[in-house]
Amino acid sequence: MKRTIKLTIATSTALLGALAGVAIHAQGAQDKYSLKSPSGIAFADFKGYEDWAVVSSARTDEVLKVIVGNPTMIKAYKAGAPGNGQPFPDGSKIVKLQWKPKKSTEAPFVVDVPDVFTQAFVMEKDAKRFPKSGGWGYALFNYDAPSDKFSVDPTGVADCGNACHTAVKNKDYIFHPYQKR
Repeated sequence: MKRTIKLTIATSTALLGALAGVAIHAQGAQDKYSLKSPSGIAFADFKGYEDWAVVSSARTDEVLKVIVGNPTMIKAYKAGAPGNGQPFPDGSKIVKLQWKPKKSTEAPFVVDVPDVFTQAFVMEKDAKRFPKSGGWGYALFNYDAPSDKFSVDPTGVADCGNACHTAVKNKDYIFHPYQKR
């Protein structure tokens, strides 16, 4: 009988510990969605970005980038925006995901692959909220791998924001075209 009670207590303790671990992990995962940038863009507005369609990719000496768009953005791209003269509609959202690269040790050729995730640079089209920047709002969320936490970039949009994107004003402030596949 004592053995059954001890086994029940041990099992219950292990189950509670596991549930607490899941709750802590879930809380950590939700933390990024509580963030709001100085420009007023909430990370929660981009919920699901992990599964959005790829628009393009890019590489600098320091960073590998994958650019994804929400369904509104992808639909506009497929209709020809911005090359057809039409701007992206309000509700369009795009995210540039950035990683530090590393050389693959498995590929039989030289190739850089993503290593440590570093940032999510987001853009949201809302002409009423962002009339001074061509209708686009910008935010940068940094990721700290050791703590597994996101934070709002303290400079607002250190990655460039509207200051950089005015160079492509004639493309509705978007650098990357929807790549042929």
